[in-house]
Amino acid sequence: MKRLVWVGSSKEAYVGFPVEVQDEMGYALYQAQIGKTPRQAKPLKGFGGGGVIELRVRDAQSDTYRTVYAANLKTDLYVLHAFKKKSTMGIATAKRDLDMIQRRLREAREIDAAVAANEEN
Repeated sequence: MKRLVWVGSSKEAYVGFPVEVQDEMGYALYQAQIGKTPRQAKPLKGFGGGGVIELRVRDAQSDTYRTVYAANLKTDLYVLHAFKKKSTMGIATAKRDLDMIQRRLREAREIDAAVAANEEN
């Protein structure tokens, strides 16, 4: 089972989600950790295929929450971003969120490379 690594403030944002959203999202993350594909998972467009995955969960008030993780790194599962979807751009993810995901993906790759090198020694 891969460890779950929260990058940046992703965990703090996730903890701010409604409890029922945290429960569903948490189970989906667990499924990803054990190598299964959660039903809520979709590849995030613009990140080259299936390496960056977005989980979408809607709560009782019809708010949509998203958690994005990197699934194709060597050592761990890296949660890159967690946020409540704002409806300003329809279904598209806002550029500021995509930019944050890109920065955190670079950070996750660096961490993953260091962890992998350490485990080899």
